[in-house]
Amino acid sequence: MTLLNKEPVKRAEKCLKEFDENLSVVELQNSAKTALDAANSLNCEVGAIVKSLLIKIENDFLLCLVSGDKRCSLNKLKKISEKKNVRMASADEVKSQTGYTIGGVSPVGHINNIPIFVDNSLSRFKDIFAAAGHPNVIFKINYEKLIHITKGVVKDITE
Repeated sequence: MTLLNKEPVKRAEKCLKEFDENLSVVELQNSAKTALDAANSLNCEVGAIVKSLLIKIENDFLLCLVSGDKRCSLNKLKKISEKKNVRMASADEVKSQTGYTIGGVSPVGHINNIPIFVDNSLSRFKDIFAAAGHPNVIFKINYEKLIHITKGVVKDITE
């Protein structure tokens, strides 16, 4: 069975196609589980890879879309949210909130409605690449469309 037939990939692809028929998912031959792996597979800069990071803030969740060459700043998220209990979500929380496993979390097609922050440093790139439901499946999109499709709020969330 090709990865493109897996349910999480189909869920991400459905969201992409509903937004823009020209967006498509691509199965990579090599792993794209990390931003570096993805950049090597795509022959692009690591910064053009979108990391989808689920953050737990108190009892709520937030998805941060971060440039592959940056680190999400929990301290900045504490200041923005005005909350003290801010941490990375566990693997089980990621799966239960997004419907995806770590390494394949797409910016779209989550099983729950999750607010999204988009790293402003992603704007450096004409095209960016994000996971589409599996670590070896990605899609290409531009920064403006990523903001629009995710209804994300642009923030300075990296260090």
